[in-house]
Amino acid sequence: MANKIQNDQSEAVQKGAKIEADIVSDTQYRGLMAILPSSMRDYALLARFDRPIGWWLLFWPCAWGLALAGGAIERWDLLLWLLLGAIVMRSAGCVYNDIIDRDLDSKVARTAARPIASGRISPKAAAIWLLILCLIGLLVLWQLNLTAQIMALSSLLLVAAYPFMKRITWWPQAWLGMVFSWGVLVAWLQIVPILLSYNLYPMLALYLGSIFWVIGFDTIYALQDVEDDALVGVRSSALRLGQNVRLGVGIFYILALVFWLISFWLIRSQMLVLLAIIPMALHLIWQVVSLKDDNSDALEKFRSNRFAGLLLFLACLTIGQSA
Repeated sequence: MANKIQNDQSEAVQKGAKIEADIVSDTQYRGLMAILPSSMRDYALLARFDRPIGWWLLFWPCAWGLALAGGAIERWDLLLWLLLGAIVMRSAGCVYNDIIDRDLDSKVARTAARPIASGRISPKAAAIWLLILCLIGLLVLWQLNLTAQIMALSSLLLVAAYPFMKRITWWPQAWLGMVFSWGVLVAWLQIVPILLSYNLYPMLALYLGSIFWVIGFDTIYALQDVEDDALVGVRSSALRLGQNVRLGVGIFYILALVFWLISFWLIRSQMLVLLAIIPMALHLIWQVVSLKDDNSDALEKFRSNRFAGLLLFLACLTIGQSA
């Protein structure tokens, strides 16, 4: 009897994971998830280990701040720590978000098969998993100086409030932008712990540019859920913009480029700044111009921002090391 129950549970885990893999097109269930024991698979799915794109989108602003502040080469080891921090804290954020959103998730086709919404993992078990991820995050926090630690911890209020934003504002993507871009401030303060006007302004401009970048790509991502979101009453910038999504995303990306140019120019006021930003500008233009009206390529355009983050990192590295 015990063996039968265990086998049934294992089959339920595999079935639930497969359902989610079939519904959510950006999952990599057949890769990473396939090698995990069935008892661990739902916890990995809950932490979005099957969707590494989120790690990169959280990591790149950290890398930008470190590079533009001039510390990417000397503190290459910190890049690895920041990547680990991005992985565990993005995963922790997803677990927390799914605990809060479990009722809404159960009503949306793309999210109904998630481990908590489907009942495969209890909220209590998810909370324990969340605590474990946060403890790993503390190891990363320990690598930072006091100023950067305080800045990192101050983001927790923003993170905690994010799941509720889609219930009260049409622009939850703006809140997400503040959260996902926070790594710019943390990494910068690790290299320049005492802020004066000459290094405060480029840091803030880089941060603001990152916020608009996140609003743009997350608006594209939200296009996948516009019908379900409208039915269940969830708000998003994609719904708010309606038929003007391409124009809206274009404006957000232009604002991102403007603030990044300001940041670069404050570090080094030479033509090199304009040359460094060109690859990123061309990539963002491609996203907007080629975005299909039926949203069928929204996921492709969203995921391309992993490469976009690398382009801006190279620009920040060039300007930061030449200053």
